[in-house]
Amino acid sequence: MSTVRSTFDSALLESDERRALRTAVGDLGRRYGRAYFTAAVRAGRHTDELWQEAGGLGYLGVNLPEEYGGGGGGLAELALVLEELGAAGCPLLLLIVSPAICGTVIARFGAEAQKRRWLPGLADGSVRMAFGITEPDAGSNSHRITTTARRDPAGGWRLTGRKVFVSGVDIADATLVVGRTEDARTGRLKPCLFIVERGTPGFEYRQIEMELSAPEKQFELVLEDVALPADALVGDEDAGLLQLFAGLNPERVMTAAFCLGMGRYALDRAVEYARTREVWKQPIGAHQAIAHPLAQAHIELELARLMMWKAAYLYDAGDDMGAGEAANMAKYAAAEACAKAVDQAVHTLGGNGLTAEFGLASLLTASRVGRIAPVSREMILNFVSHYTLGLPKSY
Repeated sequence: MSTVRSTFDSALLESDERRALRTAVGDLGRRYGRAYFTAAVRAGRHTDELWQEAGGLGYLGVNLPEEYGGGGGGLAELALVLEELGAAGCPLLLLIVSPAICGTVIARFGAEAQKRRWLPGLADGSVRMAFGITEPDAGSNSHRITTTARRDPAGGWRLTGRKVFVSGVDIADATLVVGRTEDARTGRLKPCLFIVERGTPGFEYRQIEMELSAPEKQFELVLEDVALPADALVGDEDAGLLQLFAGLNPERVMTAAFCLGMGRYALDRAVEYARTREVWKQPIGAHQAIAHPLAQAHIELELARLMMWKAAYLYDAGDDMGAGEAANMAKYAAAEACAKAVDQAVHTLGGNGLTAEFGLASLLTASRVGRIAPVSREMILNFVSHYTLGLPKSY
């Protein structure tokens, strides 16, 4: 059992059903555990066994509509699943991408045929999707994306461009790619979303070597005049940013869940060590210099979780504007709390914190990811200062 108890138990946000889900997912995660995750990383393989079992139990598609094989829940339930798996030491990064971003966008805006084609597999884990938005010269700035889609005179679309830091495209059955089409009325480019299936001619990817200990690899995509059928377009060609942010807001909430799980795992290990490691005839956790930073890390993780729940609640309630603000704040708070918790956990163990035996050192790099991706902490501060506080825009 986890040595640091998750104290959030509000009847308003965590119903009996959610508590039961939290317990069940936690049990599954601990059955696999950090040793399983680490072994997969060292062997260069994916955590397919955990993914498949989680899918079979209905956890991967808990947010997707029941009529397409999902659990009929919302983003709050899916965030709970990722947090608990992370707290057990075996997070599934593609939960952020496959059911949260791609599944949500298709469920909200996809045509009926697209929903029938993709959602059942996303729900049970038999289908995985990647998401391509970031570009070498644009980052996540949707206004500077250069991947373009033009209508093919023979019908359908032609997609050309590059994407970087695309997670798991090597095991994805398809990739949801953010491109831009020309507005016939204004001539300006607007963002649109396209489903590109694995093996489509002109769709190529190359692995980016990363200093990260994760089963999921990162890739650069190269799209050279990729021919797509007309029904590859998801939703309305004129919807633009509305559809894009329907996927980006869940991405931020799920990143917060990923960070919270990691932070809780590291803190658990540190607290257990501080309780049992004795120096001068008493546990080191009896010293305030050890105990207080751990207590502070726990408080900050709990505060970040409250903001994550608020963001998920607003999103599930259909408040896209409010959810956008809260999702950015939740991602910021969780990433900062995670980095601090991991750093303090390693410091608590001293030299042991850097050994393979205790398995915390690799989290030092992993915990930085949340402060950088999918949007940097500085861009979130830009957003909050301008959108929330009403200060002049700086970019």
